[in-house]
Amino acid sequence: MALDDFDYDLPEDLIAQQPTPQRDGARMLVLHREAAAWEDRVFRDLPRYLCSGDCLVLNDSRVFPSRLFGHRPGHIGRIEVFMLHAQSTGSRDWLALARPGRKARVNDVIAFAPDLSAEVIARGEMGERTLRFLGDADIHEALEKIGHVPLPPYIKRPDEATDRVRYQTVFARERGSVAAPTAGLHFTEEMLGQAGASGAAIARVTLHVGLGTFQPVSEETVARGRLHSERYSVDPAAWQTIQSAKRVVAVGTTAVRTIETVAATGRLSGATDIFIQPGFEFQRTEALLTNFHLPRTSLMMLVSALAGRDLTLAAYRHAVTSRYRFFSYGDCMLILP
Repeated sequence: MALDDFDYDLPEDLIAQQPTPQRDGARMLVLHREAAAWEDRVFRDLPRYLCSGDCLVLNDSRVFPSRLFGHRPGHIGRIEVFMLHAQSTGSRDWLALARPGRKARVNDVIAFAPDLSAEVIARGEMGERTLRFLGDADIHEALEKIGHVPLPPYIKRPDEATDRVRYQTVFARERGSVAAPTAGLHFTEEMLGQAGASGAAIARVTLHVGLGTFQPVSEETVARGRLHSERYSVDPAAWQTIQSAKRVVAVGTTAVRTIETVAATGRLSGATDIFIQPGFEFQRTEALLTNFHLPRTSLMMLVSALAGRDLTLAAYRHAVTSRYRFFSYGDCMLILP
């Protein structure tokens, strides 16, 4: 198996730059695995594919405004910092990425606002930086005030005020993600109610999406069989609901990673580096709602593991021909048995 096996051609104009006017207004390609067939629907049709005994699993991680812009006092030029996660009690030390890296050397101080500065205290093997925030400002409050929504790099525009609402699920609760679990972006409170009215149970899990979700995988990563690590947790009652379901319908690849990690390890919280690729034996996930993913990525491989590589690529070619909208703000696919 090679990365080229998960490649496809995508016209750039199909990459969604804005969300749909209404959250639940996306198109939905319904893929039937056993029949090797698909049908073109809309997301609002989702409840008709749910029934009693199903469990819809949502990732309730909340995206925080993790992009900051600053400068080194006394120097010219702006530094962009992408905050990843806190590394110390009190959230004073943070792992981050900085661009350009040459302007964020160890011992440098970066000023983000008159009352918010940080010192670079370490550099990691992959170029990441550890920042120690100076003073006593509440970092999370500061991020909410001056931070920018971490839109993916394929969205070629600055973030806007509306992104603070639309690049967040309506059921987001636990702060910690630097990218949205995008399959959940389509839901409204009304759609959640309709899903419940269909007889399906709803369970919430938490997996904080890391920057690795956008990174291309290497042949070495495929051979190693391990991915970037992400933190997760599942309430015991939620896991019992998932366990007792006749059919588990995961909303997004992050929900799949969480479900299959707990099923394999029995641990309801921790960090997972599970790599789901063709040949993987799913223990609990039977169906998946997901957006369309970048080629040659671990997300493409996960979808192919559930639906089959050939059928997945054929469905993607149909989506391109039919001019579906791709990636985070794009349309979605429902994969059924």
